[in-house]
Amino acid sequence: MKRPLAALPLLGLLALTGCGSGSSANASGASGSDDAVAVTAAFYPLAYAVERVGGDRVSVANLTKPGAEPHDVELTPKDVAGLAKADLVVVEKGFQPAVDEAVERVDGEKALDVSTAVDLSIEASEDGHDHGGEEHAEEPSPTGGAIDPHFWLDPTRYAKAAGAIADRLSEVDPDGATAYKENADAFVAELTTLDEEFRTGLASCANRDLVTGHVAFAYLADRYDFHQSGIAGLSPDAEPNAAAMKEIVEHVREHKVTTIYAETLVGRDLADTIAKETGATVAVLDPIEGLSDASAGSNYLEVMRSNLATLKKGQGCR
Repeated sequence: MKRPLAALPLLGLLALTGCGSGSSANASGASGSDDAVAVTAAFYPLAYAVERVGGDRVSVANLTKPGAEPHDVELTPKDVAGLAKADLVVVEKGFQPAVDEAVERVDGEKALDVSTAVDLSIEASEDGHDHGGEEHAEEPSPTGGAIDPHFWLDPTRYAKAAGAIADRLSEVDPDGATAYKENADAFVAELTTLDEEFRTGLASCANRDLVTGHVAFAYLADRYDFHQSGIAGLSPDAEPNAAAMKEIVEHVREHKVTTIYAETLVGRDLADTIAKETGATVAVLDPIEGLSDASAGSNYLEVMRSNLATLKKGQGCR
């Protein structure tokens, strides 16, 4: 179930924004020198992109704490005070309702919504099944399905976000425009190489059906020619009913799926149940919504390459 956004009294918020300055790189304020551009990012992939594009000209705060599930993030008044002090706030509208509401309360004009720069046109239901449970509040598509927000799992879409971040940082800090462009170009080149590795590594696979904990991999599936089926819907804490569990078990058997993919930030009980029922094995495929001690790498690129190795083994790729 989704947790409600905690109320943030306006008077208390205004009082907080007028006092103190955070010195650590947490949600209350980014760290760095006084002349650095202070950027608050809503969750890890956005924070990582800002760090790569901004380099030493920016200090970055992440609103979603390490190991936390970003879909359900709750903000304290102190977190919102950090938003008010930031020079730029980078968000993906619709992914985190609590963040969207807080940004609008503080100053929506200084927010960059990366969804305006990235093609977010794939419905989760297009690549998978809706197995019941409560969906979290994504922007509805024209067909009534929920749009998958996990664009960064397609490196080419992630590169578009990097370009948008560079452009916006150049507006905030014109003196750094050249540095931002160079950093973005270098990051995009790395993402292009990553995309090529995925295309080559996943070109010939014995099975192109992905069964995942929740339908977070529509962009990855679309980019690399897989069909995704999720045990849960877009919300990783949605509970499928008995009929839905039976349906996914039948799907696994019918399509000879040998690997069920669990995740790092949510429990794997449902994946284990499906695997036990079908004789499949369980592996971890990380949607990279955030890093934790369980992550198979220290940054986005490392975890994506771990995902590639996991997919090659789980899908029988040559």
